[in-house]
Amino acid sequence: MDKDKFNEIEIIKNFSNYLLTKNYSINTFNSYINDLYYFYMFVNKDLIKVNEEDIRDYLEYLNLNKEKPTSVRRKISTFKTFYKYLYLNNYIDKKDYPLVKISYPKLEKRLPKFVYYNDLLKIIDESYKDKNGVRDRLIIEMLYATGVRVSELVNIKYNDIDFNNRRIRVVGKGNKERIVYYGEYAEEILNSYVKMYKQKEHDYLFVNDRGEKITEAGIRYIINNIMKKLSIKVHVTPHVLRHTFATDMLNNGCDIKIVQELLGHSSLRTTEIYTHVTNERLKKVYYDCFPRR
Repeated sequence: MDKDKFNEIEIIKNFSNYLLTKNYSINTFNSYINDLYYFYMFVNKDLIKVNEEDIRDYLEYLNLNKEKPTSVRRKISTFKTFYKYLYLNNYIDKKDYPLVKISYPKLEKRLPKFVYYNDLLKIIDESYKDKNGVRDRLIIEMLYATGVRVSELVNIKYNDIDFNNRRIRVVGKGNKERIVYYGEYAEEILNSYVKMYKQKEHDYLFVNDRGEKITEAGIRYIINNIMKKLSIKVHVTPHVLRHTFATDMLNNGCDIKIVQELLGHSSLRTTEIYTHVTNERLKKVYYDCFPRR
């Protein structure tokens, strides 16, 4: 069965509509549906009738094909969301929920990547050189200054921005609103951008060359083009700039709970990984500088 036919299955259509009400990003939405599609192709049976053994067989199949633990965890998360939806909407009984004994594979702890400030300045400088330099520099400045996710950045509208107080209302995961702030450097380029780009008929801050709302892929394309011209070892993405914001805030003495609020993390444990980054950085400086290391 091809994906188009799969998407027309009633339960999948209903689940898709449910996901849309949760305000997930298009990438998250597509991941859920794709995960279910490939699982369906593997088990070759009505997903409502899936049992624990089917799930375990599929996870074993993924393991044999050397699927990354992060990818397996995401698929399990998809299945948990899907079958919880089926249970809550009376498609299956509680006793038929197939993931009760399914656990997530352990992940290797990897510290988030970040960019050193001198490299960040090189990125900002390079972003200014293209024909859309004002827009591209504002993208870099805003990702770093606010720590927003790329999905949040592309959805910023002009009326979300409080220009007088340098703050922006953003809508994050789970449709949760929060306030983020930006500094004088971002303010300067934002004011230049507004004079050059603002179109009265368009609500969104960032637009592409066709005057349409820019996409997440469009933002990544812009950053990739900037990085091709630089010799920076870190693979810089929008999320790396978000990591850099968090790391620099903590390095400069910001309370971790404030960083949590600015990043929109629901759990402090998610934010705490950045303290490990700052500790690693501190250790590196110590061993580089201490004569009896």
